[in-house]
Amino acid sequence: MCKLKDSFKAAFNGLKETLIQERNFKIMLVIAILIIGAMFYFPTSRLEKVALLLMIFSVLSLELINSVIERLLNFLHPLPNDQIKIIKDLMAAIVLLVSFGAAIIGLIIFSNYLFIK
Repeated sequence: MCKLKDSFKAAFNGLKETLIQERNFKIMLVIAILIIGAMFYFPTSRLEKVALLLMIFSVLSLELINSVIERLLNFLHPLPNDQIKIIKDLMAAIVLLVSFGAAIIGLIIFSNYLFIK
C-alpha cells in the first residue's frame, strides 16, 4: 500500500512541477476548465461530453510528454543543436495538431448551441 501512496505522491509532485514551470500547460488547463464549464452549461449529450473530455486529456497529456522530452533533451544536450531543435519542433507540432483537432471537435459540438439556426 505504501508503494501505491508513493506513486500517487510522485504523480502529484509532477503535476505541481508542471503547474509551476510550464506556461503552455497552464494556458491549456484554463481553456480546459472553460470547456468543461461550457460542457455542463449547454445541454451536451453524454457522447459529446466524452469526446470533449477525451480531447482535453489528450492535449494535456501530449503537452506533458512534450515538456518531459524538452527537459530530457536540455539535460542531455544543454548547448544549442540543430537536431535537438528539430526534435523539439516536431514535438510541438504534435501538440499543435492535436490541439487543432480538439478545437475543431469543440466547434462542431458547441456550434449547435452557440449559432442558433
